[in-house]
Amino acid sequence: MNALALCAFALAVVGAGFGVWQWASRRRTLRKLNRMLDRAIAGGFVEDTFNETELSALEGRLARFLQGSSAARKSIEGEQKAVKSLIADISHQTRTPIANLLLYASLLSESGLSPQQQELAQSLMVQGEKLSFLIQALVKASRLEAGIVAPVPAPSPVSPLLEGAAEQEERAAQLKQITLTAEPIQGSAAFDPRWTGEALGNVVNNAVKYTPAGGTVTISAQMLDSFCRVDVADTGPGIPESEQAEIFNRFFRGKDSHGAEGLGLGLYLAREILARQGGYIRVSSPPGKGCVFSLYLPRETAGRKEA
Repeated sequence: MNALALCAFALAVVGAGFGVWQWASRRRTLRKLNRMLDRAIAGGFVEDTFNETELSALEGRLARFLQGSSAARKSIEGEQKAVKSLIADISHQTRTPIANLLLYASLLSESGLSPQQQELAQSLMVQGEKLSFLIQALVKASRLEAGIVAPVPAPSPVSPLLEGAAEQEERAAQLKQITLTAEPIQGSAAFDPRWTGEALGNVVNNAVKYTPAGGTVTISAQMLDSFCRVDVADTGPGIPESEQAEIFNRFFRGKDSHGAEGLGLGLYLAREILARQGGYIRVSSPPGKGCVFSLYLPRETAGRKEA
């Protein structure tokens, strides 16, 4: 019995020792992995063991992964620099020729031309303005996508945003005898006034463009728990359900929109601007009952809570 007890005690001691050894071994492995990750985060990781252990194999895989990630990051950074350079070149190189084109077209239209020549000069002016608008829209979209510029949301009153969009499209609405109204609203949200004004302006411009003469366009807002919802409602023909998922894509033009001026960038830009501020845009368009575009603006900036 004493021999059995002694044997059991010896086995217990050996087991305990083995457990301690395993615990110490895991601790060493974890410390080494932590050092490996610290060096990887600092960008100075290199393999320091070359043997047949699993840890050494893990170091090798981690080294290959980090080298691939570093190469991919450098490739992306290089592409972003190339895009930024291209955007700057396009913006700079086209500004003067387009301005000259518009200037000469204006001077030509003011000279003594025959009615037919006057019509041609006016067409030249219109096409030059379209080209200028296209270049500006493409540059804005590309700058947003490349991160060259970014909206900076801050607490701002909502009412001036609505009033500014209505004022911007008031002349176009009057020419079509459309009643354009911005309803007053009390309250604020977190948005960049300039960029968000452009996003809302694009949506209101579309509403006026596609609403028939004598119709109405109404801009209103409602304060929700987390968002301020800005609605742009019109009495136009509406958007087919089959197209509603595509209208925010770049250059998309619906089958019924070919007679109207546009490039298919306005709604795309609106979506991009809102998304970069933590917001989003939705559309509701029951058949034959016009459209309601809803722009959702966060009530608070990220990480900030109202007192």
